[in-house]
Amino acid sequence: MKKILVLCTGNSCRSQIAEGYLRYFAGDKAEVYSAGVETHGVNPRAIATMAEDGIDISGHTSNNITEYQDIPFDFVITVCDNAKERCPFFPTTAKKFHENFPDPAKATGTEETIMQQFRTVRQLIKDYTKSFVAAHL
Repeated sequence: MKKILVLCTGNSCRSQIAEGYLRYFAGDKAEVYSAGVETHGVNPRAIATMAEDGIDISGHTSNNITEYQDIPFDFVITVCDNAKERCPFFPTTAKKFHENFPDPAKATGTEETIMQQFRTVRQLIKDYTKSFVAAHL
C-alpha cells in the first residue's frame, strides 16, 4: 500500500481537502496523511464545503510535518508555494509533486462569496487528486 503525504502551510484548508479526496479516490490503495509547516486547525468552511460534496473531513486533525518524519512516504504533494519553499528538509525517497492552489481562507466578502471561493478551490483539488490517483496508483 502506497503512503501519501499532502503538505500545506497551516494544514487547515487545501491539504485537508486534498487528503479527503485522495482517501476517497484511492480507497484501499493508499494511506493518506496531511500536514503543515504550521498547524492552524481544520477550517470549518473546508469541512462544510467537503460535506456539500459528500466527503466527511470533520474528524481530521491539523498536524505538523515533524509528526510524520519517520514514515516512509511514496509520494509527497505540496499544495501551496509557501509550503514548498518553507518545508524543512524531509529525508525521504518519496516522489515529490507540487501544485499551487489558491488559499480559500484568504477570501473576503460576504459569506456566500467566501464559500464560493472554497467551492472553486475544492473543485480544482478534486480534479487534481482524481487525476493523481489515476496516474500514480
